[in-house]
Amino acid sequence: MKCTICGRDAVYEARYSGELLCAQHFTASVDRRIKREIRDQVSFSDHHITISVAVSGGKDSSVTLFALAGLLGGRKDVTLKAFTVDEGIEGYRSTGMEKARKLSEMLGVPHSTITFRDHFGTTMDRVVSENPDAIPCSRCGPMRRQMMNVESLSLDSDYVALGLNLDDYSQSILMNVARGDVARLARMAPHTSSREGMVRRILPLRRIPEKEVMLYAILKGIDFDASWCPYYGKAQRNTFREVVDSLEERFPGTRFALLNFLDRIRPSIKISSDSGVGKCEICGQPSSSSICPVCASSSENWNKISRGS
Repeated sequence: MKCTICGRDAVYEARYSGELLCAQHFTASVDRRIKREIRDQVSFSDHHITISVAVSGGKDSSVTLFALAGLLGGRKDVTLKAFTVDEGIEGYRSTGMEKARKLSEMLGVPHSTITFRDHFGTTMDRVVSENPDAIPCSRCGPMRRQMMNVESLSLDSDYVALGLNLDDYSQSILMNVARGDVARLARMAPHTSSREGMVRRILPLRRIPEKEVMLYAILKGIDFDASWCPYYGKAQRNTFREVVDSLEERFPGTRFALLNFLDRIRPSIKISSDSGVGKCEICGQPSSSSICPVCASSSENWNKISRGS
């Protein structure tokens, strides 16, 4: 197969567009889409801005940090920082943290670590052991998001960049549609406005399919952690991943169609469901409801609520 642009040997076939791309034009295509997302999602004004990158050490967040350092590292009006959330999963997170630290050091980006143990007084392993029948991701997700916001605030960030790729993003859209959760659809990143106590989340890779993120990392020589979380098998997202993958196989471009669908309806659903963000009555963290998801999923806190304390 030959590149449809230059005639050199192709390394990738984009079925959704019909293009065959050599290594050079493939990486250029990825960089171009990331640059477009940064331009659309970040407001570069007269003041200096700080972007923090949540880096797990996996391919997606590592590519996010690598790409942002390449695109923005030379700008005097932008400061990049990186951090890793340690959930406390034995035999899993340590490798990713080391990869994240080394990549940050290589790129000259300051890196810090924040842990579940320090912030919540527990670890994900302990959370799972205390309630083995629960879905781990339903607890871990809200806890991680809260910690990413806390750490981003402590780093004086204007934005926090997450490594969600097109596969992740399209699955999230379908999950919220299937649940009829219009409010959650409206709150999905990227965020175009700031709210008190919340750092705006941006998604530089939201138009990059997972396969392309992987190939980009390999071609650029980015060292990343390829292991999977041991609790991943229980995630509800797996069902939606299978559905989206099946649709994409039969109808190439489905993932992009889901993304474009959300972008088209976002102005309407934002107006109809924007109720603002308050504070959790228990922990004081920003929350769209009176009790944040972290506290709501804690049996100890539910006991406090039921006693009226």
